[in-house]
Amino acid sequence: MKQLLAERNIRLTKSLGQNFLHDANQLRRIVALAELEKSDRVLEIGPGLGPLTELLAQEAGEVLAIEKDAKLFAALEERFKVQQADCAQQPTGGRSVPRLVRADALDYLGRESRDWGEWKVVSNLPYSVASPILVELAQARRGPRRIVVTLQIEVAKRLLATACTADYGLLTLLVQLDYEPNSWFKIPASCFFPEPEVDSACLCLVRRDQPLLAPEQRASFVKVVRRSFSQRRKMMFKLLKLDWPEPVLAAAFEQLDLSPQIRAEAVSVEQFTRLAQGLCGHSR
Repeated sequence: MKQLLAERNIRLTKSLGQNFLHDANQLRRIVALAELEKSDRVLEIGPGLGPLTELLAQEAGEVLAIEKDAKLFAALEERFKVQQADCAQQPTGGRSVPRLVRADALDYLGRESRDWGEWKVVSNLPYSVASPILVELAQARRGPRRIVVTLQIEVAKRLLATACTADYGLLTLLVQLDYEPNSWFKIPASCFFPEPEVDSACLCLVRRDQPLLAPEQRASFVKVVRRSFSQRRKMMFKLLKLDWPEPVLAAAFEQLDLSPQIRAEAVSVEQFTRLAQGLCGHSR
């Protein structure tokens, strides 16, 4: 990996969260967590030099890899052009050829209003944009069936969190509305180049079988949780009065047996969904 980067004069950028996972055992563990089949379509964000892409192409029927960095994209094109020629000569090789897209992943996901419902996401996400990418995927018209991603361990803990814990917050709710954490494992810093200054983890999120909210209620949920966590230490009722009439709020809180003094960190995902249902259509 170091040799490839040096030959192509590629300098990794900390601001883009470019820490490449090179450990083959960890890469195989990530792929195993995705439970891939030949019928699967896989989205990979931030493939870098393509070690994970290579494994995904062996296991899945289709791989779409999005890379922002121009020099890394050129290296990926060269790597997989060779494979494309090999596959043309040996069509029964059992390996797909990744489709490469050079783009900013957040821009691409925002621009492409496609249905990701039959896809899986398997990525070592750039740490600088991991949270907004996950929120974008979760709030898509129909999110991926399974999301397996490598993240900073602090972000993974927020995605795994439950009410009344320190890590529970806005990110937890925006993702857990549609996804349930399945399993996870730590990845040592020594498995990356360059070594990150933070611990890392691979986390699997599985889309809920049944949505917790109807499509027309989702905007209400997002508005409720964003306002409720806008000032974490303040009482939720007082914050929500900025957007909803007090009598409507009082009735909704009473129906859920929520104290007007409760803070957002003590309200579960299920309680937030029911609150959103009760407040839908009543904002100022």
